[in-house]
Amino acid sequence: LCFLHVWKCTQLISCHLLKSECLHGPFCTHLHVLQYMMRKKMLVMGQTLNCSQGLPDWQLLHAKINTLRCLISITFDSWFVQGFANELSEEVNTLGIPAEVIDMKDYDPDDQLADECVSKSVCVFLVATYTDGQPTENAEWFCKWLEEASTDFRYGKTYLKGLRYAVFGLGNSVYVGHYNTVGKNVDKWLWMLSGKRIMTRGEGDCNVVKSRNGSVQADFQAWKVKFVNRLQALARGEKKSCNGNCKTGGSCKNKKKEKQEEEERAAAQNNSSEEELIESSSDEEESGPSDEKKSGSVVDMEDLGNIMNKNMVSPLLSAEYVVLHQKAVYSYKALFFPRCSLSFCAGYKLIGSHSGVKLCRWTKSMLRGRGGCYKHTFYGIESHRCMETTPSLACANKCVFCWRHHTNPVGTEWRWKMDPAEKILQDAVEKHQSMIRQFRGVPGVKPERYEEGLSVKHCALSLVGEPIMYPEINAFIRLLHFYRISSFLVTNAQFPQEIRYDLVPVTQLYVSVDASTKDSLKKIDRPLFKDFWPRFLDSLRALGEKRQRTVYRLTLVKAWNVEEMQAYSELIALGQPDFIEVKGVTYCGESSASSLTMANVPWHQEVVAFVQQLADMLPQYEIACEHEHSNCLLIAHTKFKVDGEWWTWIDYERFQELAKAHEESGGQQSFSALDYVAKTPSWALFGAQEQGFDPTDTRFQRRNKTKDISGC
Repeated sequence: LCFLHVWKCTQLISCHLLKSECLHGPFCTHLHVLQYMMRKKMLVMGQTLNCSQGLPDWQLLHAKINTLRCLISITFDSWFVQGFANELSEEVNTLGIPAEVIDMKDYDPDDQLADECVSKSVCVFLVATYTDGQPTENAEWFCKWLEEASTDFRYGKTYLKGLRYAVFGLGNSVYVGHYNTVGKNVDKWLWMLSGKRIMTRGEGDCNVVKSRNGSVQADFQAWKVKFVNRLQALARGEKKSCNGNCKTGGSCKNKKKEKQEEEERAAAQNNSSEEELIESSSDEEESGPSDEKKSGSVVDMEDLGNIMNKNMVSPLLSAEYVVLHQKAVYSYKALFFPRCSLSFCAGYKLIGSHSGVKLCRWTKSMLRGRGGCYKHTFYGIESHRCMETTPSLACANKCVFCWRHHTNPVGTEWRWKMDPAEKILQDAVEKHQSMIRQFRGVPGVKPERYEEGLSVKHCALSLVGEPIMYPEINAFIRLLHFYRISSFLVTNAQFPQEIRYDLVPVTQLYVSVDASTKDSLKKIDRPLFKDFWPRFLDSLRALGEKRQRTVYRLTLVKAWNVEEMQAYSELIALGQPDFIEVKGVTYCGESSASSLTMANVPWHQEVVAFVQQLADMLPQYEIACEHEHSNCLLIAHTKFKVDGEWWTWIDYERFQELAKAHEESGGQQSFSALDYVAKTPSWALFGAQEQGFDPTDTRFQRRNKTKDISGC
């Protein structure tokens, strides 16, 4: 009786966990049923039913769907895919449907996909598009197999008949030719093999400007709501496909539709390079009213508020203005948004809608008399009086060693709400001073340096992003010089026109030269521009035309770009910079946004060896300075070596006088890098015993740390 009754109870789910026993009789205890149900993953808590009763609708989920499999492809710049998958899995589990997250590299499509067709499973594919529209490394085999199977007659066009699936692709629409290519292809190939798409493919856009919901996270949330609704509808019962034996004897629409789909699949197999097939009209849609608006529909003015509230994540995303053009609504958004702020801005102070400021660790160090940064050693800046900021958080590259972990937006042009330069500088200085004031009374902080630190003297426009993208960058630089603040501007060599024609003189202009060949630059910087290499070379030529101080900044990544010595020397000959900074990459800790490890950080001795070999190949350059505790060396043009002595430091007061005269003359009175030089102290020179550490300060060594190879 007990065994028979347990068998019945497993079908009818009649046991409440540890609180009741089966109502059929005392011999069938809750323990037996509990053990059996746990093995079958059929336990539903919170309700006791009589064995003879039927099940309520919300308990019928397992009758139609046995499990949900969420297959994901992950790369270090789409790390949030894992979070999306876990979030979806947890929500589906709350419906009583077992769900599991599977990495595509651990999933054998040849063996397992066919089984999904008969197991009453639903497969969700969360796939990211990587460089040049290619799948991520862990999804390469899956996509290759699926593409080949979709056109291989040995599998047949009905190989995956019965497979129920949904696809959500992640990409960035700034890559115009490759946006969400992998998601589109996976969806197409599954459909060509007769897989049944349970809902239209979703797309998440990392480009906040064009993202339908304001961010990739919001795109996923909107799609997830529709998917869960669709899953619940499936669980309650699907409509059976027509078998052709219609009682009315009339023409069968389903049959016609199936015939049409067969023809479309055949056409698709003949042209597998087609970018995207038309979505199946049989899929149910749960789009909201605003999603159903067609481009030709009229939007009432009183409805604009509701539309904006739905599409915008917060007031930070409110439009600067809204225009009606060809009966469609367009909004101009702020560059960053709250979800971005939470992950991106640890230690940052955001300014307006697209700028930021942060207190550099070397500023803190010099306030306490523990030494300054390499700019102090090479150029004589006072690190405790330096403000690190940017007027543009957006960047045109996604470098593998980015120490901001790609949490800032990317783009190739300015398309955001713009804040005035005066407001950015005012807020930056105020927030910088506020961070300095937090060190008042901190043990070790020197009172005189604390007071000096409240007066900003230098501005490093290198915090994050691409400052030169900001349309009012010249106004910002002029304001810096008006307040006698020096300007150190860093650019990623993707905007040659702005460098050559548009940029006013700065104290020192940097170009990041992260690689010396087209292939390695694409691999390391991962630029958004398709013509990134011509832009890169032209930027170097434009740099060579500038009369003020210019610098190449080389970041050495071990096993990535340290072997390209000859190519580096050719690039140096192209731009003829005044200085070349060579620095070992800084390891910023483990992050899913970067594939670098400590193994990629060169030792200081390795950086010295590289610099010595490079300097030997450059007839007009020599090694001038060293900053060992930043793992950095400076190669300088010999024109800065006067009578055997180096003059790499800057006379900042002289520069401000020259910049003022240049501005007042309307650009007629020019000046060169040699007009504002200062003598380099002996302790900063390469080969000195101090190795670039200012002897007026006291070097601080961390406990239990014998050697610092991080460059920090």
